Amino acid sequence: MRVSIQKTIDILEKINQSESGVGLRNEACRSKFFIYPHTTSKVCLFLHGFTAGPYQFEPLGKALFSQGYNVLVPLQPGHGLAGDWNRQNPPPLPTDIKTYQEFVLEWLQIAKTLGEQVVVGGLSTGGTLAAWLGLEYPQQVERALLFTPYLANRNFLFTILIKILPIYFEWFNKDASGNFGYKGFRIPALRIFLELGERLFQQAQTHTSAPILMVCSESDRAVSLSKQQDYFTMILKQQPKSWYYCFDESLEIEHRMMTKMEDNDYEELVITLAKVFVESDLTWQQFQEMAMRIIQGKSYYPIQQKLKLDPQAFQQLSAMMTRRFGCDDLKCINPNLKV
Repeated sequence: MRVSIQKTIDILEKINQSESGVGLRNEACRSKFFIYPHTTSKVCLFLHGFTAGPYQFEPLGKALFSQGYNVLVPLQPGHGLAGDWNRQNPPPLPTDIKTYQEFVLEWLQIAKTLGEQVVVGGLSTGGTLAAWLGLEYPQQVERALLFTPYLANRNFLFTILIKILPIYFEWFNKDASGNFGYKGFRIPALRIFLELGERLFQQAQTHTSAPILMVCSESDRAVSLSKQQDYFTMILKQQPKSWYYCFDESLEIEHRMMTKMEDNDYEELVITLAKVFVESDLTWQQFQEMAMRIIQGKSYYPIQQKLKLDPQAFQQLSAMMTRRFGCDDLKCINPNLKV
Protein backbone atom coordinates (compact mmCIF):
# COMPACT_ATOMS: atom_id res chain seq x y z
CA MET A 1 0.00 0.00 0.00
CA ARG A 2 1.37 3.42 -0.99
CA VAL A 3 2.22 5.65 1.96
CA SER A 4 0.21 8.89 1.91
CA ILE A 5 2.12 12.06 1.16
CA GLN A 6 0.90 13.59 4.42
CA LYS A 7 2.50 10.74 6.36
CA THR A 8 5.78 11.41 4.52
CA ILE A 9 5.55 15.13 5.25
CA ASP A 10 5.03 14.26 8.92
CA ILE A 11 8.17 12.09 8.81
CA LEU A 12 10.17 14.96 7.32
CA GLU A 13 8.91 17.32 10.00
CA LYS A 14 10.01 14.88 12.72
CA ILE A 15 13.45 14.72 11.12
CA ASN A 16 13.67 18.52 11.23
CA GLN A 17 12.68 18.46 14.89
CA SER A 18 15.21 15.75 15.73
CA GLU A 19 18.01 17.71 14.06
CA SER A 20 17.11 20.68 16.23
CA GLY A 21 17.65 18.50 19.28
CA VAL A 22 20.97 16.84 18.46
CA GLY A 23 22.98 20.02 17.99
CA LEU A 24 24.28 20.72 14.49
CA ARG A 25 27.42 22.65 13.59
CA ASN A 26 25.24 25.29 11.94
CA GLU A 27 21.98 25.70 10.04
CA ALA A 28 23.71 24.98 6.74
CA CYS A 29 24.11 21.35 7.81
CA ARG A 30 20.38 20.85 8.39
CA SER A 31 18.53 18.56 5.98
CA LYS A 32 16.87 20.48 3.15
CA PHE A 33 13.40 19.51 1.96
CA PHE A 34 11.62 21.36 -0.84
CA ILE A 35 8.23 19.74 -0.89
CA TYR A 36 4.82 20.41 -2.46
CA PRO A 37 1.69 19.20 -0.64
CA HIS A 38 1.22 16.65 -3.43
CA THR A 39 3.20 14.08 -5.39
CA THR A 40 5.10 15.28 -8.46
CA SER A 41 6.12 13.65 -11.73
CA LYS A 42 9.67 13.37 -10.42
CA VAL A 43 11.24 13.54 -6.99
CA CYS A 44 14.95 14.28 -6.53
CA LEU A 45 17.08 12.72 -3.78
CA PHE A 46 20.47 14.41 -3.43
CA LEU A 47 23.47 13.25 -1.38
CA HIS A 48 26.06 15.74 -0.16
CA GLY A 49 29.80 15.21 -0.11
CA PHE A 50 32.10 13.70 2.50
CA THR A 51 32.37 15.77 5.74
CA ALA A 52 30.05 18.40 4.17
CA GLY A 53 26.28 18.89 4.44
CA PRO A 54 22.99 19.43 2.60
CA TYR A 55 23.87 23.09 1.94
CA GLN A 56 25.76 21.88 -1.14
CA PHE A 57 22.50 21.03 -2.92
CA GLU A 58 20.40 24.02 -1.89
CA PRO A 59 20.80 25.98 -5.20
CA LEU A 60 20.09 22.95 -7.40
CA GLY A 61 17.34 21.77 -5.09
CA LYS A 62 15.54 25.11 -5.27
CA ALA A 63 15.93 25.22 -9.06
CA LEU A 64 14.37 21.79 -9.53
CA PHE A 65 11.66 22.59 -6.99
CA SER A 66 10.74 25.63 -9.10
CA GLN A 67 10.49 23.23 -12.06
CA GLY A 68 7.73 21.39 -10.20
CA TYR A 69 9.66 18.56 -8.53
CA ASN A 70 9.83 17.51 -4.90
CA VAL A 71 13.41 17.56 -3.57
CA LEU A 72 15.07 15.81 -0.62
CA VAL A 73 18.60 16.54 0.64
CA PRO A 74 19.06 14.59 3.90
CA LEU A 75 21.96 15.00 6.29
CA GLN A 76 24.04 11.83 6.11
CA PRO A 77 25.00 9.67 9.13
CA GLY A 78 27.67 11.11 11.40
CA HIS A 79 27.80 14.42 9.53
CA GLY A 80 27.13 18.02 10.54
CA LEU A 81 27.27 17.52 14.31
CA ALA A 82 28.51 20.21 16.67
CA GLY A 83 31.59 19.33 18.69
CA ASP A 84 35.23 20.04 19.34
CA TRP A 85 36.46 17.67 16.65
CA ASN A 86 40.20 17.23 16.24
CA ARG A 87 42.95 14.63 15.97
CA GLN A 88 42.31 13.34 19.48
CA ASN A 89 38.53 13.57 19.07
CA PRO A 90 37.65 12.95 15.39
CA PRO A 91 34.10 13.45 14.11
CA PRO A 92 31.86 10.35 14.38
CA LEU A 93 31.84 9.41 10.68
CA PRO A 94 30.83 5.82 9.82
CA THR A 95 33.55 3.34 8.89
CA ASP A 96 31.18 0.71 7.46
CA ILE A 97 29.73 1.41 4.01
CA LYS A 98 26.59 -0.52 4.97
CA THR A 99 25.64 2.39 7.24
CA TYR A 100 25.44 4.67 4.21
CA GLN A 101 23.83 2.07 1.97
CA GLU A 102 21.05 1.39 4.47
CA PHE A 103 20.61 5.13 4.88
CA VAL A 104 20.20 5.86 1.15
CA LEU A 105 17.86 2.87 0.71
CA GLU A 106 15.61 4.23 3.47
CA TRP A 107 15.56 7.59 1.72
CA LEU A 108 14.88 5.96 -1.62
CA GLN A 109 11.71 4.50 -0.14
CA ILE A 110 10.72 7.89 1.29
CA ALA A 111 11.36 9.54 -2.08
CA LYS A 112 9.12 7.03 -3.86
CA THR A 113 6.15 8.32 -1.87
CA LEU A 114 6.69 11.86 -3.19
CA GLY A 115 6.98 11.35 -6.93
CA GLU A 116 6.24 9.04 -9.81
CA GLN A 117 9.92 8.73 -10.77
CA VAL A 118 12.99 9.04 -8.53
CA VAL A 119 16.08 10.97 -9.60
CA VAL A 120 19.12 10.46 -7.39
CA GLY A 121 22.25 12.58 -7.38
CA GLY A 122 25.33 13.30 -5.36
CA LEU A 123 28.62 15.16 -5.12
CA SER A 124 31.92 13.33 -4.58
CA THR A 125 31.22 10.44 -2.15
CA GLY A 126 27.54 11.34 -2.47
CA GLY A 127 28.02 10.78 -6.20
CA THR A 128 29.55 7.38 -5.45
CA LEU A 129 26.45 6.46 -3.43
CA ALA A 130 24.19 7.74 -6.22
CA ALA A 131 26.13 5.62 -8.72
CA TRP A 132 25.62 2.59 -6.47
CA LEU A 133 21.88 3.22 -6.29
CA GLY A 134 21.65 3.63 -10.05
CA LEU A 135 23.59 0.43 -10.66
CA GLU A 136 22.03 -1.69 -7.90
CA TYR A 137 18.42 -0.50 -8.22
CA PRO A 138 17.89 0.64 -11.83
CA GLN A 139 14.22 -0.36 -11.71
CA GLN A 140 13.62 2.14 -8.89
CA VAL A 141 15.93 4.95 -10.08
CA GLU A 142 14.93 6.87 -13.20
CA ARG A 143 18.11 8.98 -13.44
CA ALA A 144 21.39 9.32 -11.52
CA LEU A 145 23.31 12.62 -11.49
CA LEU A 146 26.98 12.04 -10.64
CA PHE A 147 28.77 15.28 -9.85
CA THR A 148 32.51 14.49 -9.83
CA PRO A 149 31.96 11.15 -8.07
CA TYR A 150 34.73 9.77 -5.90
CA LEU A 151 35.84 6.64 -7.77
CA ALA A 152 39.58 7.05 -7.24
CA ASN A 153 42.02 9.73 -6.13
CA ARG A 154 43.78 12.03 -8.58
CA ASN A 155 47.05 11.22 -6.84
CA PHE A 156 47.80 7.48 -6.92
CA LEU A 157 50.09 7.79 -3.89
CA PHE A 158 47.21 9.19 -1.87
CA THR A 159 45.16 6.14 -2.88
CA ILE A 160 47.84 3.86 -1.43
CA LEU A 161 47.96 5.88 1.80
CA ILE A 162 44.18 5.77 2.20
CA LYS A 163 44.24 2.00 1.88
CA ILE A 164 46.80 1.44 4.63
CA LEU A 165 46.86 4.37 7.08
CA PRO A 166 44.52 4.82 10.07
CA ILE A 167 45.56 8.43 10.70
CA TYR A 168 43.55 11.62 11.14
CA PHE A 169 43.67 13.96 8.14
CA GLU A 170 42.79 17.65 7.87
CA TRP A 171 41.57 19.13 4.58
CA PHE A 172 44.09 21.47 2.96
CA ASN A 173 41.22 23.93 2.31
CA LYS A 174 39.56 23.49 5.70
CA ASP A 175 39.20 27.26 6.16
CA ALA A 176 37.95 27.92 2.63
CA SER A 177 34.78 29.94 2.13
CA GLY A 178 31.57 27.95 2.23
CA ASN A 179 33.07 25.08 4.23
CA PHE A 180 30.42 24.45 6.88
CA GLY A 181 31.33 20.81 7.46
CA TYR A 182 34.12 19.05 9.31
CA LYS A 183 37.70 20.22 8.87
CA GLY A 184 39.17 16.74 9.23
CA PHE A 185 38.45 13.02 9.50
CA ARG A 186 40.03 9.64 10.17
CA ILE A 187 41.21 7.96 6.96
CA PRO A 188 39.18 4.74 7.43
CA ALA A 189 35.99 6.81 7.11
CA LEU A 190 37.00 7.74 3.55
CA ARG A 191 38.51 4.36 2.69
CA ILE A 192 35.08 2.72 2.53
CA PHE A 193 34.11 4.96 -0.41
CA LEU A 194 37.31 4.13 -2.27
CA GLU A 195 36.46 0.45 -1.85
CA LEU A 196 32.88 1.07 -2.99
CA GLY A 197 34.20 2.78 -6.12
CA GLU A 198 36.34 -0.26 -6.92
CA ARG A 199 33.30 -2.54 -6.54
CA LEU A 200 31.26 -0.32 -8.85
CA PHE A 201 33.76 -0.88 -11.66
CA GLN A 202 33.45 -4.64 -11.22
CA GLN A 203 29.66 -4.55 -11.10
CA ALA A 204 29.34 -2.22 -14.11
CA GLN A 205 30.89 -4.88 -16.33
CA THR A 206 27.79 -7.08 -16.04
CA HIS A 207 24.97 -4.81 -14.78
CA THR A 208 22.88 -2.20 -16.56
CA SER A 209 22.67 1.08 -14.67
CA ALA A 210 19.94 3.67 -14.64
CA PRO A 211 20.88 6.48 -17.06
CA ILE A 212 23.65 8.61 -15.56
CA LEU A 213 24.83 12.17 -16.05
CA MET A 214 28.56 12.32 -15.33
CA VAL A 215 29.76 15.88 -14.60
CA CYS A 216 33.50 16.38 -14.17
CA SER A 217 36.08 19.18 -14.23
CA GLU A 218 39.62 19.35 -15.55
CA SER A 219 40.49 21.59 -12.56
CA ASP A 220 39.44 18.96 -10.01
CA ARG A 221 42.61 18.00 -8.13
CA ALA A 222 40.90 15.66 -5.68
CA VAL A 223 39.61 12.77 -7.77
CA SER A 224 40.70 10.86 -10.85
CA LEU A 225 39.21 12.28 -14.05
CA SER A 226 40.39 9.28 -16.08
CA LYS A 227 38.55 6.90 -13.74
CA GLN A 228 35.37 8.96 -14.09
CA GLN A 229 35.72 8.78 -17.87
CA ASP A 230 36.34 5.03 -17.72
CA TYR A 231 33.27 4.49 -15.56
CA PHE A 232 31.08 6.51 -17.90
CA THR A 233 32.35 4.51 -20.88
CA MET A 234 31.52 1.25 -19.09
CA ILE A 235 28.02 2.39 -18.17
CA LEU A 236 27.36 3.72 -21.68
CA LYS A 237 27.92 0.28 -23.23
CA GLN A 238 24.70 -0.96 -21.64
CA GLN A 239 22.88 2.31 -20.94
CA PRO A 240 22.78 4.56 -24.06
CA LYS A 241 20.78 7.32 -22.35
CA SER A 242 23.78 8.37 -20.23
CA TRP A 243 25.52 11.74 -20.75
CA TYR A 244 28.97 13.13 -19.97
CA TYR A 245 30.19 16.70 -19.52
CA CYS A 246 33.60 17.96 -18.36
CA PHE A 247 34.22 21.60 -17.51
CA ASP A 248 37.29 23.11 -19.14
CA GLU A 249 40.28 23.86 -16.93
CA SER A 250 40.07 27.56 -17.81
CA LEU A 251 36.88 27.85 -15.74
CA GLU A 252 38.77 26.79 -12.57
CA ILE A 253 35.83 24.75 -11.27
CA GLU A 254 37.30 22.62 -8.51
CA HIS A 255 35.98 19.56 -6.65
CA ARG A 256 33.26 21.37 -4.70
CA MET A 257 31.32 22.34 -7.80
CA MET A 258 27.74 22.70 -6.58
CA THR A 259 27.65 26.27 -5.25
CA LYS A 260 29.16 29.70 -5.72
CA MET A 261 29.99 29.91 -2.02
CA GLU A 262 32.33 26.96 -2.46
CA ASP A 263 34.49 26.66 -5.59
CA ASN A 264 32.18 27.31 -8.54
CA ASP A 265 31.58 30.77 -9.99
CA TYR A 266 29.52 29.03 -12.69
CA GLU A 267 26.93 27.41 -10.44
CA GLU A 268 24.21 28.05 -13.01
CA LEU A 269 25.97 25.78 -15.54
CA VAL A 270 25.72 22.78 -13.21
CA ILE A 271 22.04 23.59 -12.67
CA THR A 272 21.43 23.85 -16.43
CA LEU A 273 23.05 20.46 -17.09
CA ALA A 274 21.00 18.81 -14.37
CA LYS A 275 17.72 20.34 -15.56
CA VAL A 276 18.32 19.38 -19.18
CA PHE A 277 19.24 15.78 -18.32
CA VAL A 278 16.37 15.26 -15.88
CA GLU A 279 13.79 16.57 -18.34
CA SER A 280 15.20 14.99 -21.52
CA ASP A 281 15.03 11.47 -22.91
CA LEU A 282 17.85 11.83 -25.45
CA THR A 283 20.42 9.11 -25.91
CA TRP A 284 24.12 9.92 -25.75
CA GLN A 285 24.31 9.82 -29.54
CA GLN A 286 21.36 12.21 -29.88
CA PHE A 287 22.89 14.54 -27.27
CA GLN A 288 26.15 14.68 -29.25
CA GLU A 289 24.23 15.35 -32.47
CA MET A 290 22.35 18.16 -30.74
CA ALA A 291 25.63 19.66 -29.51
CA MET A 292 27.08 19.51 -33.00
CA ARG A 293 24.04 21.29 -34.45
CA ILE A 294 24.50 24.07 -31.91
CA ILE A 295 28.20 24.41 -32.76
CA GLN A 296 27.38 24.52 -36.47
CA GLY A 297 24.92 27.34 -35.83
CA LYS A 298 21.87 25.48 -37.07
CA SER A 299 18.33 26.48 -36.14
CA TYR A 300 17.95 26.60 -32.37
CA TYR A 301 14.18 26.37 -32.19
CA PRO A 302 13.74 22.66 -33.16
CA ILE A 303 16.47 21.67 -30.69
CA GLN A 304 14.97 23.83 -27.96
CA GLN A 305 11.55 22.25 -28.55
CA LYS A 306 12.97 18.72 -28.50
CA LEU A 307 14.72 19.36 -25.18
CA LYS A 308 11.66 21.15 -23.73
CA LEU A 309 13.86 23.99 -22.49
CA ASP A 310 12.94 27.53 -21.58
CA PRO A 311 14.86 30.15 -23.62
CA GLN A 312 17.26 31.07 -20.79
CA ALA A 313 18.21 27.47 -20.06
CA PHE A 314 18.72 26.74 -23.74
CA GLN A 315 20.88 29.85 -24.15
CA GLN A 316 23.09 28.65 -21.28
CA LEU A 317 23.33 25.14 -22.74
CA SER A 318 24.21 26.56 -26.15
CA ALA A 319 26.97 28.68 -24.62
CA MET A 320 28.36 25.58 -22.88
CA MET A 321 28.74 23.87 -26.26
CA THR A 322 30.92 26.64 -27.64
CA ARG A 323 34.41 27.98 -26.98
CA ARG A 324 32.98 30.52 -24.57
CA PHE A 325 33.19 27.81 -21.91
CA GLY A 326 36.12 25.89 -23.34
CA CYS A 327 34.09 23.32 -25.30
CA ASP A 328 36.38 23.26 -28.31
CA ASP A 329 35.36 20.66 -30.92
CA LEU A 330 33.12 18.97 -28.34
CA LYS A 331 36.03 18.30 -25.98
CA CYS A 332 33.67 18.88 -23.05
CA ILE A 333 31.53 15.88 -23.98
CA ASN A 334 34.31 13.56 -25.18
CA PRO A 335 35.10 11.09 -22.38
CA ASN A 336 37.71 9.40 -24.57
CA LEU A 337 39.91 12.50 -24.36
CA LYS A 338 42.27 11.80 -21.47
CA VAL A 339 43.53 14.83 -19.61
